[in-house]
Amino acid sequence: MADVMIRPPEPIEFVDLGAQRRHIGARMDEAIRRVIDHGRFILGPEVAELERQLAEFCGAKHVLSCANGTDALGLALMAKHAGPGQAVLVPSFTFAATAEVVAWFGATPVFVDVFDDTFNMDPGSLEAGIAAAKRLGLDPVGVIPVDLFGLPAAYDDILEIAAAHRMWVICDAAQSFGAAYKDRKIGTIGDLTTTSFFPAKPLGCYGDGGAVFLDDDETVAVLRSLRVHGQGTDKYDNVRIGMNARLDTVQAAVLIEKLRIFAEEIEARQKIADRYSTALRDLVLVPELPDGLTSVWAQYTVRLPPGRDRDQVAAELKSLGVPTAVYYVKPLHRQTAYRDYPVAGNGLPVSERLSEEVLSLPMHPYLEKPVQDRIIAALTEVLR
Repeated sequence: MADVMIRPPEPIEFVDLGAQRRHIGARMDEAIRRVIDHGRFILGPEVAELERQLAEFCGAKHVLSCANGTDALGLALMAKHAGPGQAVLVPSFTFAATAEVVAWFGATPVFVDVFDDTFNMDPGSLEAGIAAAKRLGLDPVGVIPVDLFGLPAAYDDILEIAAAHRMWVICDAAQSFGAAYKDRKIGTIGDLTTTSFFPAKPLGCYGDGGAVFLDDDETVAVLRSLRVHGQGTDKYDNVRIGMNARLDTVQAAVLIEKLRIFAEEIEARQKIADRYSTALRDLVLVPELPDGLTSVWAQYTVRLPPGRDRDQVAAELKSLGVPTAVYYVKPLHRQTAYRDYPVAGNGLPVSERLSEEVLSLPMHPYLEKPVQDRIIAALTEVLR
Protein backbone atom coordinates (compact mmCIF):
# COMPACT_ATOMS: atom_id res chain seq x y z
CA MET A 1 0.00 0.00 0.00
CA ALA A 2 1.35 3.42 -0.93
CA ASP A 3 2.13 5.81 1.86
CA VAL A 4 -0.66 8.28 2.52
CA MET A 5 0.49 11.87 2.95
CA ILE A 6 -1.16 13.51 5.94
CA ARG A 7 -1.63 17.18 5.28
CA PRO A 8 -1.07 19.62 8.13
CA PRO A 9 -4.16 21.51 9.25
CA GLU A 10 -5.08 24.54 7.16
CA PRO A 11 -3.63 27.63 8.88
CA ILE A 12 -6.03 30.15 10.36
CA GLU A 13 -5.53 33.89 10.00
CA PHE A 14 -5.21 35.77 13.28
CA VAL A 15 -6.65 38.88 11.59
CA ASP A 16 -7.98 38.15 8.12
CA LEU A 17 -7.70 41.41 6.18
CA GLY A 18 -8.00 39.45 2.96
CA ALA A 19 -11.57 38.43 3.83
CA GLN A 20 -12.55 42.07 4.23
CA ARG A 21 -10.91 42.91 0.92
CA ARG A 22 -12.88 40.18 -0.82
CA HIS A 23 -16.00 41.87 0.54
CA ILE A 24 -15.29 45.47 -0.53
CA GLY A 25 -12.22 45.19 -2.75
CA ALA A 26 -13.82 46.63 -5.88
CA ARG A 27 -15.04 49.73 -4.03
CA MET A 28 -11.65 50.10 -2.41
CA ASP A 29 -9.83 49.95 -5.73
CA GLU A 30 -12.13 52.59 -7.20
CA ALA A 31 -11.61 54.89 -4.20
CA ILE A 32 -7.83 54.62 -4.51
CA ARG A 33 -8.05 55.17 -8.28
CA ARG A 34 -9.97 58.41 -7.73
CA VAL A 35 -7.13 59.73 -5.60
CA ILE A 36 -4.55 58.72 -8.18
CA ASP A 37 -6.58 60.45 -10.89
CA HIS A 38 -6.99 63.77 -9.07
CA GLY A 39 -3.43 63.69 -7.76
CA ARG A 40 -3.97 65.54 -4.47
CA PHE A 41 -2.04 63.05 -2.38
CA ILE A 42 -1.48 65.33 0.63
CA LEU A 43 -4.57 66.77 2.40
CA GLY A 44 -6.75 66.01 -0.60
CA PRO A 45 -10.55 66.25 -0.48
CA GLU A 46 -10.95 62.75 0.96
CA VAL A 47 -9.13 63.82 4.13
CA ALA A 48 -11.70 66.49 5.02
CA GLU A 49 -14.54 64.15 4.05
CA LEU A 50 -13.19 61.39 6.28
CA GLU A 51 -12.92 63.81 9.20
CA ARG A 52 -16.51 64.89 8.64
CA GLN A 53 -17.75 61.29 8.54
CA LEU A 54 -15.78 60.26 11.63
CA ALA A 55 -17.26 63.17 13.57
CA GLU A 56 -20.75 62.23 12.43
CA PHE A 57 -20.17 58.58 13.35
CA CYS A 58 -19.24 59.23 16.97
CA GLY A 59 -20.76 62.63 17.69
CA ALA A 60 -17.56 64.62 18.20
CA LYS A 61 -17.61 68.26 17.11
CA HIS A 62 -14.13 68.14 15.56
CA VAL A 63 -11.91 65.39 14.14
CA LEU A 64 -8.33 65.98 13.03
CA SER A 65 -6.79 63.11 11.10
CA CYS A 66 -3.06 62.49 11.31
CA ALA A 67 -0.28 60.15 10.26
CA ASN A 68 -0.64 57.48 12.97
CA GLY A 69 -1.97 56.82 16.44
CA THR A 70 1.28 57.78 18.15
CA ASP A 71 1.28 61.16 16.43
CA ALA A 72 -2.33 61.59 17.54
CA LEU A 73 -1.22 61.22 21.16
CA GLY A 74 1.75 63.49 20.52
CA LEU A 75 -0.43 66.22 19.03
CA ALA A 76 -2.82 65.99 21.97
CA LEU A 77 0.04 66.33 24.47
CA MET A 78 1.47 69.28 22.53
CA ALA A 79 -1.92 70.97 22.69
CA LYS A 80 -1.86 70.43 26.46
CA HIS A 81 1.71 71.83 26.72
CA ALA A 82 3.12 68.73 28.44
CA GLY A 83 6.67 69.33 29.62
CA PRO A 84 9.39 68.88 32.25
CA GLY A 85 8.34 68.77 35.88
CA GLN A 86 4.92 67.42 34.98
CA ALA A 87 3.59 63.92 35.59
CA VAL A 88 1.14 62.14 33.29
CA LEU A 89 -0.54 59.01 34.67
CA VAL A 90 -0.67 56.03 32.28
CA PRO A 91 -1.42 52.31 32.67
CA SER A 92 1.53 49.94 32.60
CA PHE A 93 -0.39 47.13 30.91
CA THR A 94 -0.51 48.57 27.39
CA PHE A 95 1.59 49.29 24.31
CA ALA A 96 4.63 51.57 24.64
CA ALA A 97 3.20 54.46 22.59
CA THR A 98 1.02 55.66 25.46
CA ALA A 99 4.04 56.33 27.69
CA GLU A 100 6.46 57.10 24.87
CA VAL A 101 4.73 60.33 23.88
CA VAL A 102 4.84 61.61 27.47
CA ALA A 103 8.62 61.19 27.53
CA TRP A 104 8.94 62.92 24.13
CA PHE A 105 8.20 66.25 25.76
CA GLY A 106 10.23 65.78 28.91
CA ALA A 107 7.23 65.02 31.09
CA THR A 108 7.30 61.99 33.39
CA PRO A 109 5.05 58.98 32.81
CA VAL A 110 3.85 57.55 36.12
CA PHE A 111 2.62 53.98 35.76
CA VAL A 112 -0.57 52.76 37.40
CA ASP A 113 -2.20 49.35 37.66
CA VAL A 114 -5.26 47.92 35.93
CA PHE A 115 -8.29 45.81 36.82
CA ASP A 116 -7.82 42.08 36.30
CA ASP A 117 -11.24 41.63 34.67
CA THR A 118 -11.36 44.54 32.18
CA PHE A 119 -7.57 45.04 31.75
CA ASN A 120 -8.23 48.79 32.03
CA MET A 121 -6.91 51.46 34.40
CA ASP A 122 -7.79 50.97 38.10
CA PRO A 123 -8.99 54.34 39.52
CA GLY A 124 -7.69 53.35 42.95
CA SER A 125 -4.21 52.89 41.51
CA LEU A 126 -4.63 56.20 39.68
CA GLU A 127 -5.12 57.92 43.04
CA ALA A 128 -2.00 56.18 44.36
CA GLY A 129 -0.07 57.27 41.28
CA ILE A 130 -1.06 60.90 41.77
CA ALA A 131 0.15 60.70 45.36
CA ALA A 132 3.43 59.12 44.22
CA ALA A 133 3.98 61.89 41.67
CA LYS A 134 3.44 64.59 44.30
CA ARG A 135 5.88 62.89 46.70
CA LEU A 136 8.50 63.13 43.97
CA GLY A 137 7.88 66.84 43.50
CA LEU A 138 6.11 66.39 40.15
CA ASP A 139 2.98 68.25 39.09
CA PRO A 140 0.35 65.66 38.05
CA VAL A 141 -1.33 67.45 35.14
CA GLY A 142 -3.01 64.69 33.17
CA VAL A 143 -4.06 61.10 32.76
CA ILE A 144 -4.19 58.92 29.65
CA PRO A 145 -6.54 55.96 30.18
CA VAL A 146 -6.28 53.24 27.53
CA ASP A 147 -9.34 51.37 26.26
CA LEU A 148 -7.57 48.04 26.06
CA PHE A 149 -8.66 45.38 23.56
CA GLY A 150 -11.64 47.53 22.48
CA LEU A 151 -13.36 48.08 25.86
CA PRO A 152 -13.73 51.62 27.29
CA ALA A 153 -12.02 52.38 30.60
CA ALA A 154 -13.88 53.24 33.85
CA TYR A 155 -14.43 56.83 32.77
CA ASP A 156 -16.90 57.98 35.44
CA ASP A 157 -14.37 57.34 38.21
CA ILE A 158 -11.36 58.50 36.19
CA LEU A 159 -13.00 61.78 35.17
CA GLU A 160 -14.09 62.44 38.75
CA ILE A 161 -10.55 61.91 40.05
CA ALA A 162 -9.06 64.04 37.29
CA ALA A 163 -11.48 66.88 38.01
CA ALA A 164 -10.71 66.74 41.73
CA HIS A 165 -7.00 67.16 40.97
CA ARG A 166 -7.53 69.63 38.11
CA MET A 167 -6.03 67.25 35.58
CA TRP A 168 -6.88 66.87 31.91
CA VAL A 169 -7.87 63.53 30.39
CA ILE A 170 -6.69 62.26 27.00
CA CYS A 171 -8.51 59.03 26.10
CA ASP A 172 -6.27 56.57 24.25
CA ALA A 173 -8.84 54.86 22.03
CA ALA A 174 -6.34 53.25 19.66
CA GLN A 175 -8.23 49.97 20.07
CA SER A 176 -11.75 51.13 20.92
CA PHE A 177 -13.09 53.53 18.31
CA GLY A 178 -16.66 52.45 17.61
CA ALA A 179 -17.36 51.37 21.20
CA ALA A 180 -19.62 53.13 23.70
CA TYR A 181 -19.37 54.04 27.39
CA LYS A 182 -22.90 54.06 28.77
CA ASP A 183 -24.69 56.71 26.71
CA ARG A 184 -21.53 58.21 25.18
CA LYS A 185 -19.62 57.07 22.14
CA ILE A 186 -15.86 56.84 22.18
CA GLY A 187 -14.56 60.12 20.80
CA THR A 188 -16.75 62.29 23.00
CA ILE A 189 -15.21 61.61 26.44
CA GLY A 190 -12.47 63.59 28.19
CA ASP A 191 -10.62 66.64 26.87
CA LEU A 192 -9.40 64.84 23.77
CA THR A 193 -9.58 61.32 22.36
CA THR A 194 -7.02 59.73 20.08
CA THR A 195 -7.21 56.65 17.91
CA SER A 196 -5.13 54.59 15.50
CA PHE A 197 -5.98 53.30 12.04
CA PHE A 198 -3.16 50.74 11.96
CA PRO A 199 -4.24 47.98 9.54
CA ALA A 200 -5.04 45.40 12.24
CA LYS A 201 -7.24 47.80 14.24
CA PRO A 202 -11.04 47.39 14.02
CA LEU A 203 -11.09 50.40 11.67
CA GLY A 204 -7.77 50.21 9.88
CA CYS A 205 -6.31 51.65 6.71
CA TYR A 206 -3.73 50.27 4.26
CA GLY A 207 -0.82 51.76 6.17
CA ASP A 208 -0.52 54.05 9.15
CA GLY A 209 -3.14 56.56 10.22
CA GLY A 210 -4.68 58.17 13.27
CA ALA A 211 -7.06 60.86 14.48
CA VAL A 212 -7.79 63.23 17.36
CA PHE A 213 -11.39 63.87 18.50
CA LEU A 214 -12.44 66.94 20.47
CA ASP A 215 -15.09 69.63 20.91
CA ASP A 216 -13.00 72.74 21.56
CA ASP A 217 -12.74 75.20 18.65
CA GLU A 218 -9.52 76.88 19.78
CA THR A 219 -7.71 73.61 20.41
CA VAL A 220 -8.57 72.13 17.02
CA ALA A 221 -7.16 75.27 15.36
CA VAL A 222 -3.91 74.71 17.25
CA LEU A 223 -3.89 71.03 16.27
CA ARG A 224 -4.30 71.90 12.58
CA SER A 225 -1.26 74.13 12.84
CA LEU A 226 0.78 71.57 14.78
CA ARG A 227 -0.05 68.86 12.23
CA VAL A 228 1.75 70.81 9.50
CA HIS A 229 4.98 72.05 11.11
CA GLY A 230 3.22 74.69 13.20
CA GLN A 231 2.24 76.78 10.20
CA GLY A 232 0.17 79.93 10.42
CA THR A 233 -1.34 81.62 7.38
CA ASP A 234 0.92 79.61 5.03
CA LYS A 235 3.79 77.14 5.14
CA TYR A 236 6.36 79.91 5.42
CA ASP A 237 4.62 81.50 8.39
CA ASN A 238 5.34 79.02 11.18
CA VAL A 239 3.85 80.35 14.40
CA ARG A 240 4.72 77.42 16.70
CA ILE A 241 6.96 74.35 16.76
CA GLY A 242 4.98 71.56 15.14
CA MET A 243 5.45 68.24 13.39
CA ASN A 244 4.73 66.56 10.08
CA ALA A 245 1.70 64.44 10.95
CA ARG A 246 -0.61 64.58 7.95
CA LEU A 247 -2.75 61.61 6.90
CA ASP A 248 -2.18 60.56 3.28
CA THR A 249 -5.17 61.09 1.02
CA VAL A 250 -5.03 57.46 -0.16
CA GLN A 251 -5.44 56.27 3.42
CA ALA A 252 -8.38 58.62 3.91
CA ALA A 253 -10.04 57.16 0.81
CA VAL A 254 -9.53 53.63 2.16
CA LEU A 255 -10.98 54.57 5.55
CA ILE A 256 -14.07 56.18 4.01
CA GLU A 257 -14.92 52.87 2.33
CA LYS A 258 -14.22 50.86 5.47
CA LEU A 259 -16.31 53.23 7.58
CA ARG A 260 -19.33 52.39 5.40
CA ILE A 261 -19.33 48.81 6.72
CA PHE A 262 -17.87 49.51 10.17
CA ALA A 263 -21.15 49.23 12.08
CA GLU A 264 -21.95 45.82 10.62
CA GLU A 265 -18.40 44.66 11.34
CA ILE A 266 -18.72 45.73 14.98
CA GLU A 267 -21.94 43.71 15.22
CA ALA A 268 -20.18 40.68 13.73
CA ARG A 269 -17.31 41.03 16.20
CA GLN A 270 -19.75 41.00 19.10
CA LYS A 271 -21.39 37.79 17.87
CA ILE A 272 -17.98 36.14 17.54
CA ALA A 273 -17.00 37.28 21.03
CA ASP A 274 -20.28 35.91 22.40
CA ARG A 275 -19.62 32.50 20.80
CA TYR A 276 -16.12 32.40 22.26
CA SER A 277 -17.34 33.32 25.74
CA THR A 278 -20.17 30.79 25.75
CA ALA A 279 -17.89 27.95 24.64
CA LEU A 280 -14.82 28.78 26.73
CA ARG A 281 -16.26 30.06 30.01
CA ASP A 282 -15.56 26.79 31.84
CA LEU A 283 -12.00 26.50 30.49
CA VAL A 284 -10.47 29.96 30.87
CA LEU A 285 -11.26 33.36 32.33
CA VAL A 286 -13.14 35.08 29.53
CA PRO A 287 -13.48 38.87 29.16
CA GLU A 288 -16.69 40.39 30.51
CA LEU A 289 -18.48 43.60 29.51
CA PRO A 290 -19.49 45.88 32.41
CA ASP A 291 -23.10 47.05 32.33
CA GLY A 292 -23.73 49.81 29.81
CA LEU A 293 -20.45 49.37 27.95
CA THR A 294 -19.80 47.97 24.48
CA SER A 295 -16.55 46.75 22.98
CA VAL A 296 -15.30 46.59 19.41
CA TRP A 297 -13.20 43.54 20.36
CA ALA A 298 -9.92 44.67 18.87
CA GLN A 299 -8.64 41.50 20.53
CA TYR A 300 -10.38 38.58 22.21
CA THR A 301 -8.12 37.97 25.19
CA VAL A 302 -8.53 35.23 27.78
CA ARG A 303 -6.62 34.44 30.97
CA LEU A 304 -5.27 30.93 31.28
CA PRO A 305 -5.91 28.95 34.47
CA PRO A 306 -3.20 29.12 37.16
CA GLY A 307 -0.32 26.77 36.55
CA ARG A 308 -0.73 26.46 32.80
CA ASP A 309 2.40 27.06 30.72
CA ARG A 310 1.29 29.73 28.24
CA ASP A 311 4.18 29.12 25.85
CA GLN A 312 3.33 25.43 25.74
CA VAL A 313 -0.37 26.13 25.19
CA ALA A 314 0.46 28.55 22.35
CA ALA A 315 2.88 26.04 20.78
CA GLU A 316 0.33 23.22 20.89
CA LEU A 317 -2.33 25.48 19.35
CA LYS A 318 0.12 26.48 16.63
CA SER A 319 0.73 22.79 15.85
CA LEU A 320 -3.02 22.50 15.31
CA GLY A 321 -2.98 25.48 12.92
CA VAL A 322 -4.38 27.99 15.43
CA PRO A 323 -2.40 31.23 15.84
CA THR A 324 -2.36 33.19 19.08
CA ALA A 325 -0.72 36.37 20.35
CA VAL A 326 0.27 37.81 23.72
CA TYR A 327 -0.65 41.42 24.50
CA TYR A 328 1.40 42.25 26.53
CA VAL A 329 4.21 39.92 27.47
CA LYS A 330 5.87 42.50 29.72
CA PRO A 331 4.24 45.54 31.38
CA LEU A 332 5.82 48.88 30.58
CA HIS A 333 7.30 49.48 34.03
CA ARG A 334 9.37 46.29 33.54
CA GLN A 335 10.71 47.26 30.11
CA THR A 336 14.22 48.63 29.71
CA ALA A 337 13.26 52.09 28.45
CA TYR A 338 10.67 52.67 31.19
CA ARG A 339 11.82 50.80 34.28
CA ASP A 340 13.27 53.91 35.96
CA TYR A 341 10.01 55.86 35.83
CA PRO A 342 7.75 56.04 38.92
CA VAL A 343 5.00 53.54 39.65
CA ALA A 344 1.94 53.71 41.87
CA GLY A 345 1.42 51.51 44.89
CA ASN A 346 3.29 48.29 45.48
CA GLY A 347 4.75 47.36 42.11
CA LEU A 348 1.57 47.01 39.99
CA PRO A 349 0.90 43.34 40.79
CA VAL A 350 -2.16 42.98 38.54
CA SER A 351 -0.26 44.17 35.45
CA GLU A 352 2.56 41.76 36.25
CA ARG A 353 0.19 38.84 36.77
CA LEU A 354 -1.79 39.55 33.61
CA SER A 355 1.37 39.65 31.53
CA GLU A 356 1.92 36.00 32.47
CA GLU A 357 -1.67 34.80 31.96
CA VAL A 358 -3.20 36.52 28.91
CA LEU A 359 -3.57 34.89 25.51
CA SER A 360 -5.37 36.41 22.53
CA LEU A 361 -7.28 34.27 20.05
CA PRO A 362 -8.04 35.01 16.38
CA MET A 363 -10.59 37.82 16.10
CA HIS A 364 -11.96 39.63 13.07
CA PRO A 365 -15.48 40.20 11.70
CA TYR A 366 -15.11 37.53 9.00
CA LEU A 367 -14.24 34.65 11.33
CA GLU A 368 -16.65 32.00 10.06
CA LYS A 369 -18.37 29.73 12.55
CA PRO A 370 -16.70 26.46 11.38
CA VAL A 371 -13.27 28.09 11.71
CA GLN A 372 -14.15 29.46 15.14
CA ASP A 373 -15.44 26.05 16.18
CA ARG A 374 -12.06 24.61 15.19
CA ILE A 375 -10.27 27.21 17.35
CA ILE A 376 -12.53 26.41 20.31
CA ALA A 377 -12.05 22.66 19.84
CA ALA A 378 -8.29 23.07 19.65
CA LEU A 379 -8.11 25.12 22.85
CA THR A 380 -10.40 22.66 24.59
CA GLU A 381 -8.18 19.76 23.53
CA VAL A 382 -4.99 21.50 24.68
CA LEU A 383 -6.35 22.54 28.07
CA ARG A 384 -8.15 19.29 28.88
